[in-house]
Amino acid sequence: MSELDFTVDEKIDITDVTCPITFVKTKVALEEMDEGQILRVHLNDGEPAQNVPRSIKEEGHEVLKMTDNGDGTHELYIKKVGD
Repeated sequence: MSELDFTVDEKIDITDVTCPITFVKTKVALEEMDEGQILRVHLNDGEPAQNVPRSIKEEGHEVLKMTDNGDGTHELYIKKVGD
């Protein structure tokens, strides 16, 4: 994985759940964080990779980066906006 220009504060793995629980788990994790903190979400390709970033943006948070791990999973980096 390439170098990140930010520090990850929290990490969650949602590869064991399906939509819409993927978004729910991500939202709950963000609710427990402080504004400006960074969350790394390990998620599956397909619906989670399409829906979670879109839903997070709709909630007002900032998607910093999404990387493809090449194994059917992705890393999604989200900056919490607002509290």
